[in-house]
Amino acid sequence: MRLMTSSDKPEKASAEPAEPTGVAAQDWAQASADPQYRAAVVDLLGALAYGELAAFERLAEDAKLAPTLADKAELAKMASAEFHHFERLRDRLTEIGEEPTAAMDPFVAALDGFHRQTAPSDWLEGLVKAYVGDSIASDFYREVAARLDSDTRELVLAVLDDTGHAEFAVEKVRAAIDADPRVGGRLALWARRLMGEALSQSQRVVADRDALSTMLVGGVADGFDLAEVGRMFSRITEAHTKRMAALGLAA
Repeated sequence: MRLMTSSDKPEKASAEPAEPTGVAAQDWAQASADPQYRAAVVDLLGALAYGELAAFERLAEDAKLAPTLADKAELAKMASAEFHHFERLRDRLTEIGEEPTAAMDPFVAALDGFHRQTAPSDWLEGLVKAYVGDSIASDFYREVAARLDSDTRELVLAVLDDTGHAEFAVEKVRAAIDADPRVGGRLALWARRLMGEALSQSQRVVADRDALSTMLVGGVADGFDLAEVGRMFSRITEAHTKRMAALGLAA
């Protein structure tokens, strides 16, 4: 789920360079001539594709906790949008000659493990997880997208588009806190736990995939250096704080 919208939308963790250079100034046909870059992009698309498929499944599960039929219908609409994002990524992997399930498989254990460890106990925790947890992943992918070739960057940014969940989550969580302020403390603790788990999971995924980690630390053309990786995670943390404020929670 990709969750930033409305007046509550925090600033993005990074912005695409005004004047792309290096790989960012190339298209896929040019950039993919580098086998290490190609491997990194296949990893990135595989991770995103499985993330979208998992988001679809989770929204369907969350719908079971929805208190009203209108809420169920809203989540069903969002789940449909997530599945369409998955289809675009799957089709792109096929188009560049990669088998989609093989590209997704390396990320299944880490993502499933994260979701097991952060299973919501109720409707409100599910909304906070969608708004806060998935947005952390979106920020990470946007950071990476700024360094990708133009064709891949366009696809990645398109599938990170908000499905409407942000405004929905903010409205429902704020209403719940207004009705019972004690809910705010519990949800703030939950959101802090999500932040820690999401960052740990992102770091594990990068560390386990050589091509992707090489891109991030500067081994592929216009990747990040080690200092920039630290700044990247600082920007992601700042964006998280703004989302917490949008929910009416303390970071």
